[in-house]
Amino acid sequence: MSGPKFIADRIFSLSKENLSSTVMRLAVTSVALAIIVMLIAWAVVVGFKNQIRDKVIGFVAPIHVQSLDQNESVEETPFQLDSLLISRLNSIEGISHYQMVANKAGMIKTDDEIQGVILKGVDENYDWSYFNQCLIEGESPKYKAGERSTDVMVSKVIADKMLLGVGDDVRVWFIDKDMQARGRKFTITGIFETGLFEFDERYVFADLNQIRKLNGWEDNEAGLVEIALDSKADAAQVNEKLYYALPSNLASYTARESNPQIFDWLDLLDTNVWLIMALMLLVAGITVISMLLIIIIERTSTIGLLKAMGASNKFVREVFLRRSLRILLIGMLIGNVIGLGFCFLQQNTGLIKLDAATYYLSSVPIELHLSTVVFINLGTFLLWVLMLLIPTSVINRISPTKSIRFE
Repeated sequence: MSGPKFIADRIFSLSKENLSSTVMRLAVTSVALAIIVMLIAWAVVVGFKNQIRDKVIGFVAPIHVQSLDQNESVEETPFQLDSLLISRLNSIEGISHYQMVANKAGMIKTDDEIQGVILKGVDENYDWSYFNQCLIEGESPKYKAGERSTDVMVSKVIADKMLLGVGDDVRVWFIDKDMQARGRKFTITGIFETGLFEFDERYVFADLNQIRKLNGWEDNEAGLVEIALDSKADAAQVNEKLYYALPSNLASYTARESNPQIFDWLDLLDTNVWLIMALMLLVAGITVISMLLIIIIERTSTIGLLKAMGASNKFVREVFLRRSLRILLIGMLIGNVIGLGFCFLQQNTGLIKLDAATYYLSSVPIELHLSTVVFINLGTFLLWVLMLLIPTSVINRISPTKSIRFE
């Protein structure tokens, strides 16, 4: 056993009832709370951002192509998915799938209720994998090329407002170019819930051929082409390549560009979590520094005695640093056990609930990886160790002749 460790074990104790032991317990508590808050804050923010981002991308696709014009309405200017456009889409690395869609504003009317909606027309190539996970009743529609199906899928928000269920018929009214109202009867085959309230309260999925018929479009025309990407592809990089590969009358946009308000809001969460972590590091660091200063002051006579016996400043500093590092490790261990335990519990049980209409999620999301845990623990430990070097400099100025008489 080394000299500094032997002395540190003899003169420091968490169990004794004195000022230094009380301060050490407070330091352990402060360090543990800091680790708990940092782990939970990081896990919640990352989980929240990723789940909201996945919901938005699942609804609108990572990238979409549309006509380059000044059309600011819900309904797009049509264009053709011809062989030239298909070949250019197939030439871009990272694109895994593309599908034609179109939006049409309308109004659902029942005997007692009325609701403005947007019909999102999709065809037989539409990828329903995301919405099949969001289905709460019924099934997604099955569309066929060359046919006009009357099957639609509505959100739970619309179904609850309009008192509709699977199998019910619903009439949707549209205004054509001549400002004449035209009605179409549809049958509900499924009800979904994404949690994105601003999407759920507006969109109804219908057959793209119905939109084409209402708008007088050709069979190969669409308002948008939604593009899905490989799991490792970067949307911004693929979009840049796609932008220059498209004909001059078309433009491509990422989900972030088409929904900036949501992604900007998510970016603000990064600022919040870094601020929280900085405050926790600062508060716990100040507590640990204060602890070490109080211990040094309380043990001034002991420091003088050690120096009088020939101990160097480095030796004495090591005595106090060893005890301080042990307190840090105890606090960090307790913090990790509690913080990771909470994350595991929340991730598997969804114990803490959220208002889905406000936060887009029904429970607090958790996403925490081993690399993140290591980064938080190693980074905070190194920073706190550096902060501990500040109070140990006081030891250099303690005189043996005066400190032995110190009370």
